[in-house]
Amino acid sequence: MERVDVAIVGGGPAGSAAAHAAATGDAGALVLEKGVPRDDRDRLGPDSTDAAGILDYWVDIMGIHPDEFDDGVLQRELNRAEFRGPDEAATLTSTGIDSSYDEFGYTFHRARFDDWLRDRAEDAGAEYRAGVSVRGIDTDPSIEPGAADADRPRHVVELASGESIGADFVVLADGPQRTVTNRVLDEYLPADAPASERLASRTANHIAYQEYRRVPEAVYEEVKDAIVFWWGVMPGETAYPWIFPNADRVCRVGLTMPIGLDIDEFDRDAYALLDSDDDSIPQGGEYIRRLLEWQYGDEYDIEEDFPIVEDAGKRDGTETYPISSTRPIDSPTDAGIAVAGGAMGTTSAFHEGGDHVAVRTGAIAGELAAEGDLGSYNRRWKEAIGDEVVRNVTMADMVAEYDPDDWNRIIGAADAMLAAEAGDGLLAQPYRSGWESVKLLLAYKWNKRRVKKSYVGIDESEYVY
Repeated sequence: MERVDVAIVGGGPAGSAAAHAAATGDAGALVLEKGVPRDDRDRLGPDSTDAAGILDYWVDIMGIHPDEFDDGVLQRELNRAEFRGPDEAATLTSTGIDSSYDEFGYTFHRARFDDWLRDRAEDAGAEYRAGVSVRGIDTDPSIEPGAADADRPRHVVELASGESIGADFVVLADGPQRTVTNRVLDEYLPADAPASERLASRTANHIAYQEYRRVPEAVYEEVKDAIVFWWGVMPGETAYPWIFPNADRVCRVGLTMPIGLDIDEFDRDAYALLDSDDDSIPQGGEYIRRLLEWQYGDEYDIEEDFPIVEDAGKRDGTETYPISSTRPIDSPTDAGIAVAGGAMGTTSAFHEGGDHVAVRTGAIAGELAAEGDLGSYNRRWKEAIGDEVVRNVTMADMVAEYDPDDWNRIIGAADAMLAAEAGDGLLAQPYRSGWESVKLLLAYKWNKRRVKKSYVGIDESEYVY
């Protein structure tokens, strides 16, 4: 049986970061990646599908400065985020959080980013195998890592090919679908509360869809330095469309929403992207068409002037993918297992950005595995990204039941706050900007204290060995 120090399931940001950290620590690291074909990649690699934008302080959380990237990874430097409601709008030009990165943020090419992370891990000495599916993992927690007299390794990773790989430590980084993670965690959780139910894709994830469109020059000039979000224009908790600029007048126009929404639970006339005669929630492509028609249809022919770039994205200029919308979970570290990135639910519950926390949690897992002890992983990831997670869970909880009128009210309050204290962040000086702004700040602070006590979805105390 082949033996490695650290077996890593999944070759996205978390998995490649874990491999890099483990190899840098002189551990033998092997990444096992199922691999999917993409129109914008020549080799097999991870799914690589998300909105792919980074804010200034996320650079420090991730621990990678964009100056390190290969050419073509970074697409556009940003100077603002625009939050648009049905009738109100607010523009944020500062996150209000100290950062070593001088710009507001940047967008990047996710597939090239993943390939760069892979090359970085391989340069450090890790091995990356694409086109390999993991069928299961058999673990004996009683075996100490590296035990010379053990008849078998601590972990046996079973591949779909029938091959087996032994490992002292396992890092699960298979993304929000958790194809392997849920089966592994079920072994350590009570039968009446398995991960396969608590983290099931239809309940724990959102679905996202985006198209790569080349936009008219005048439109590109408006958005080339900004990330733009619309809130309160489509139904569903933290459901929103976006436009993110790439290079060469290409923009990613996308959306995210919960899975399995029932349109009859919503007032069709209240949402800008619903029609009164809709029988069901629109498909992603229809939502995008309606968004572009709503915003630009008076001046442009959308299909002619906003063509899809067919050699971009996952397939034919489009991509559909799951995003974790659950709270992060602890790992069964006593079994020598760490869960990282989207598989552990670190993706923001509010805006659903997650690459920065995926890289950071993967790096922590790989570092500790190389040191021979994952025992501090659950504490370490909370120290590194806990504040970021709490902020976003707090905001997601606050807006969970918002309707379009609520979004107009809250975006208007945010705009007033930003006008009162320009450049100092969203929650800087509400008392100079009206009662709604005061209520917004007080509600945020109250909810943040509450969330900080219970933001972990599966606590390490729940695991049984």
